[in-house]
Parts: sequence; C-alpha cells; structure tokens
Amino acid sequence: MTLVLAPIVSLIAGIIILVYPQILNYVIAIYLILIGILGLIG
Repeated sequence: MTLVLAPIVSLIAGIIILVYPQILNYVIAIYLILIGILGLIG
C-alpha cells in the first residue's frame, strides 16, 4: 500500500507547490525544524 501511496502523495505535493510556491518554503522550514528536534531528542 505504501509503495502505491508514495508516488500519489509526491504528485499531489508537486502540484500544490507549483500552484502555491510559497508553501514550499514552509514545508522545507517545518521539515528542517522537525529533523533538528528529532536530532536533539534522539
């Protein structure tokens, strides 16, 4: 199920980023913050 779901999520995310480019900045920022927090905790 995950193998089929991943490309679909990627496609939807790509379309959203094309339509609303500024969202990409928030996505990257949130991703980096989460990685940083997980790195500090774990």
